[in-house]
Amino acid sequence: MTKRTFAAAVVAATLGSATVASAANIVEIASADERFSTLVAAVSAAGLAETLQGEGPFTVFAPVNDAFAALPDGTVDTLLKPENKGQLTDVLLYHVDDRNLTAEQIPGGSNYFKPINTAERLCITKGANGVSIADGTGETANVVIANIEADNGVIHVIDKVLLPGTRPACH
Repeated sequence: MTKRTFAAAVVAATLGSATVASAANIVEIASADERFSTLVAAVSAAGLAETLQGEGPFTVFAPVNDAFAALPDGTVDTLLKPENKGQLTDVLLYHVDDRNLTAEQIPGGSNYFKPINTAERLCITKGANGVSIADGTGETANVVIANIEADNGVIHVIDKVLLPGTRPACH
């Protein structure tokens, strides 16, 4: 083994160890996954990236791009306008809990959960078919991928954008 090959092996081993030793935060994980490009753009437009890169803990119910695309035409573009930053922030924070809440920690049955920085409520139901979340519109999102662990919390991938409104029925 030449000195150059040995040095390259040492660098590769060191970089590999550093990657394993430090987990990514919620924003880094979402940014690295194309399925969340709309969510990442919205988080950036709302000025929430720094917050969600913070210490946490956070549980984020993260809608995929298809969930944003299912909103009425023009909704995303309207929310991303600077003059609608407050409304966008409200919608995004409706997807965040200030605990590290894995799917196993969600109690069985239907229970109210209070998203971060809001008086609104979500109804999270855990049953034999998985976890679903009723929002302020009365519609339901399904957790399609649970427990993506970050160094500052956990991400649960959902198939619908959660929208505030009236308190959902939770029974």
